[in-house]
Amino acid sequence: MSREASFLHFVEHQTPNTWVMHRVRRVLYSGVTQYQRVELIDTYDFGVCLVLDGKIQSSTADEWVYHEALVHPAMLTHPYPRRVAIIGGGEGATAREVLKHGCVEEVVMVDIDREVVELAKRKLRFMHRGALDHPKLSLAFMDGRRFLEEAGRGFDVIVVDVTDPLAGGPSYLLFTKEFYDLAFKRLGEEGVLATQATSTVYSIACFASIAKTVASSFPIARAYRAWVPSYLSEWGFVVGSKLHDPAKLSVKTIAKRLRERGVKALKFYTARLHRQLFAHPKHLERALKEGGRLIRDDQPIYMPA
Repeated sequence: MSREASFLHFVEHQTPNTWVMHRVRRVLYSGVTQYQRVELIDTYDFGVCLVLDGKIQSSTADEWVYHEALVHPAMLTHPYPRRVAIIGGGEGATAREVLKHGCVEEVVMVDIDREVVELAKRKLRFMHRGALDHPKLSLAFMDGRRFLEEAGRGFDVIVVDVTDPLAGGPSYLLFTKEFYDLAFKRLGEEGVLATQATSTVYSIACFASIAKTVASSFPIARAYRAWVPSYLSEWGFVVGSKLHDPAKLSVKTIAKRLRERGVKALKFYTARLHRQLFAHPKHLERALKEGGRLIRDDQPIYMPA
């Protein structure tokens, strides 16, 4: 945060050469946890933003775009998800979207940073809307990978909503083949994984590499994307599935599942939009087909790349 431009502002580094400045009304919170720097800022254009290690995670203006795009394609790919694990998801908005599916009986949200979740409980209720206190939700404060290694029961869907793979950050080992292999083992026979996959604009190699790595662990892997205004970028996601192809779901099937599960109050995702999310322009098709590399524990990838 700085006043060097004669007004309070926050600068987000998209790459070493591209910086984005946001004018800030006020700083609501600023601190450092055991794992990362945390800020809550009230911006003029995007409202209240949760910022972790200098990167905007969620804003009141459009967090629903990211969270609906991350959650619903995977949840609707599974015919009847009952048990869901969320890796990350600190502000609780991913849990909010998962819990919209009436068939869900249990959600386990695993976040390494208890302080971020506690902050969200106190100050971000307008984002999680009570999801962090929902009776179907249980919280575990530990490394997501260790949680999956120790999990005694399997899951129908695993949603990976972690921070970007930054050098020195807490999440870069949650984008590797070893992690996706572990997730595959913890999923049921119709299991589905969804992960955020970084920017398709500033980190196209990272996006393609995550897609390639998920495809090395799952028989079906589909990359997709959505424009998130507060990121000033199109954002990538990947679904890995054991049996069902998310890109082949019909509008009729999706609409039926949304209706039967009682999924309401959506602001971005629709049955008709679903397939469009998986359609890519030629340069991204080429990057997904020819670009990227396998990400391993001993060969991680960092954003931007």
